Amino acid sequence: MSVENFLDTNILVYLFDEVDDEKRETAEHLVQQALHAENGCISYQVVQETINVITRKLNAPPEKARQLLNHILTPLWRVNPTRALYQRGLDLQTRYGFDFHDSLIVAAALEAGCKTLYSEDLQHGQQIDGVTITNPFRT
Repeated sequence: MSVENFLDTNILVYLFDEVDDEKRETAEHLVQQALHAENGCISYQVVQETINVITRKLNAPPEKARQLLNHILTPLWRVNPTRALYQRGLDLQTRYGFDFHDSLIVAAALEAGCKTLYSEDLQHGQQIDGVTITNPFRT
């Protein structure tokens, strides 16, 4: 499996941003591009975190979460948990001092063969084993 781009949870959460139109539009563009060009992916972790944030913090109704799951999350979902993924996550945590959840995101992007990891939670421009972290909301 190899796709070009990995989308972190924050990209998907911004689809629901009712305050910052620019961030929402950027997120919509990235997600639509990933779906139409089939060049983007997410992991099981992104699925879980996104549904949790939109239902618990943003109070999205379960039906809206179900639509997101069926039409966006499931089509982009490529990386599932494995022992190797957790091992790589622990290795990355040790090497870079990341939070373990962030390490798993990087590990998932690497497992998918991505060249770009879109996230606002990590250092923009940092390169890790062939994947470049890009903050699409950076001005």
